[in-house]
Amino acid sequence: MNTLITGASSGIGEAVAVECARRGDALFLCGRNRERLEAVAAKCRAAGSPAVAARVLDVCDREAIDAWFSECEAAGPVERVFANAGVSTGVENEENVRRTFAVNVGGTVNTVLAALRIFRARKAGRRQLLVTSSIAGYGPLASCPAYAATKGCLKTWGLSLRGMLKREGIAVSVICPGFVRSRITDENTCPMPFFMEADRAAKIILRGADAGRGIIAFPWPMRFATWLLSAMPLWMNDMVNALLPPKRA
Repeated sequence: MNTLITGASSGIGEAVAVECARRGDALFLCGRNRERLEAVAAKCRAAGSPAVAARVLDVCDREAIDAWFSECEAAGPVERVFANAGVSTGVENEENVRRTFAVNVGGTVNTVLAALRIFRARKAGRRQLLVTSSIAGYGPLASCPAYAATKGCLKTWGLSLRGMLKREGIAVSVICPGFVRSRITDENTCPMPFFMEADRAAKIILRGADAGRGIIAFPWPMRFATWLLSAMPLWMNDMVNALLPPKRA
């Protein structure tokens, strides 16, 4: 399979890339840090990928993303796209909030629309899109408002696209992981229940992708807890959120 992954230079993106390489996928990878990205590409080649093309790229650059997708499709065809690139917010100051929305929402919009352009032009063959949201996207979280909002947006958009694109033969899944080892969780100052290593998360994600599941959310206790939080009356939600520790610089 020919698989494209954004945000492949660390964390979930790196782990998914390596696991795909072990399966024998040809890979198109992008990330913003050249050194980390080249290290991941080397891991993927060592793991068995027949071809790895890595590009230093910012998903916020729409023109660069469009051009890269066209190049990958010409070499491909691209069969599976992981719209995975994202950042955490940290302290909720204006600069960080704007950056979170720009990358998590704007960058994912660029990636998804580029994927749909090549998928629709081809009109046949395997065409699968996977959007990385988060367990945080299930409900209001006072400890990370901007991050939760962006991931909630991606969850709703991805699931809505799933219904719309089904008639075109384009499969869509939304990935909602809990706390998984990454550069984001390395910076977290809050408790991280049910913490998971990235290689284990990658296996869960790919099993869900192979099965065509609409939501790939894990671990289940975190999924249940955040779903319950989102289903509570607002006054109860406020009480629970008041117990969550604030982010520290």
